[in-house]
Amino acid sequence: MLKPAKHQFITLKQVCDIIPGNLVPKLAKKHGIKTRSFSPWSHVVALMHSQLSHSISLNDVVDCLHNHEGALNTIRGATAPSRNGLSNANRTRNADMAEELFWSVFNHLQSMCPGFGTGKHYIGIPRRFKRTIYAADSTTIKLVANCLDWAKHRRRKAAAKCHLRLNLQTFLPSFVLVKSAKTHDSTEAKELCAGVQAGEIVVFDRAYVDYKHLNHLTGRDVFWVSRAKKNMNYEVMGQHSEAKGNIIRDQRIKLHLDKAQSDYPGEFRLVEAEVMVKEKLTPMVFITNNFDWAPSSVAELYKARWAVEVFFKEIKQNLQLADFLGQNENAVRWQIWTALLVYVILRFIKYQSKWTSTFKRMVTVIRGVLWSRLDLFSVLEFCGTAREKKRIRAQPEHAFLPGLKLSG
Repeated sequence: MLKPAKHQFITLKQVCDIIPGNLVPKLAKKHGIKTRSFSPWSHVVALMHSQLSHSISLNDVVDCLHNHEGALNTIRGATAPSRNGLSNANRTRNADMAEELFWSVFNHLQSMCPGFGTGKHYIGIPRRFKRTIYAADSTTIKLVANCLDWAKHRRRKAAAKCHLRLNLQTFLPSFVLVKSAKTHDSTEAKELCAGVQAGEIVVFDRAYVDYKHLNHLTGRDVFWVSRAKKNMNYEVMGQHSEAKGNIIRDQRIKLHLDKAQSDYPGEFRLVEAEVMVKEKLTPMVFITNNFDWAPSSVAELYKARWAVEVFFKEIKQNLQLADFLGQNENAVRWQIWTALLVYVILRFIKYQSKWTSTFKRMVTVIRGVLWSRLDLFSVLEFCGTAREKKRIRAQPEHAFLPGLKLSG
């Protein structure tokens, strides 16, 4: 293929058309959003454009959309907002609509293409595990304004927090909770793991360790793996398996303090292993309620938790979660949920186009042709083949070293 094929509509429209046509008006009516000029659909398109183009301010979004107003109108009649109009929409329109829009589109894409997500999985998952594995964690999203009382975090900082339960087999979110960073992670653990089914595995950091919640998961036949708290007070009930290789100890333990015992009265397992951290073997202590796995599998499962950090990095580097278009809680929630919506749509495009290069490369390609009348999949096919570098065969005459004589 010499160059990408032309298309009747701009690339931005092709991306937005993945959202079902009647979905946004239906959700707007459900959440009581009534407008005169700047429609809910125009609002969603404006925020999606801000994510795809990495807009850094309200003026950035508004000026760009007004400059392309003719092309914008082809996206189901979307209109360019005024600066105050977009600011007011972010501030006053119920952000629960953005949350429901994300899950509705996510479920629609999975029902339309049942294989969506199955081709991508985190490479660190132990292959012998056939059960569904979730990684639960949170990321702090720093906010610039220190006057945001709703997001007050520590003394002179404001931040929001995104709690996520990531399916490691699909590398797609299964549960998301967006709120202020005021509360400790352990207080959100129960809600975060509410949808995990019996027999499935959830892996989380020690910040989510709450013994009452761990006992609740065990009662539901959910397997969990985490790191032990440094101040965990326990009694060794017996040896579970012999120490060998990188395994220092594998024991059955029971919590010692009365309060902890009442929260988790049963036994669970403690595995201490040497793991590679920054090219150095470091001892780490893990806890789990499964007594059948090999101790090395416990360490490998916790290592797979790094997938959620990779997911957060992918979101923050490729979408706009650094410069916010509004300062109140509602506006921040609109922007975070729209970023997640755009991410899932881009992942769906990646799946349909069979894109084999990095996600970052695909995002930059789409960003460069947002207002061009080019076929999206043709562009990705063209750039996907153009990215490959030809290998050069090394020959002695290609090198030049002072004083070197090549024998003929």
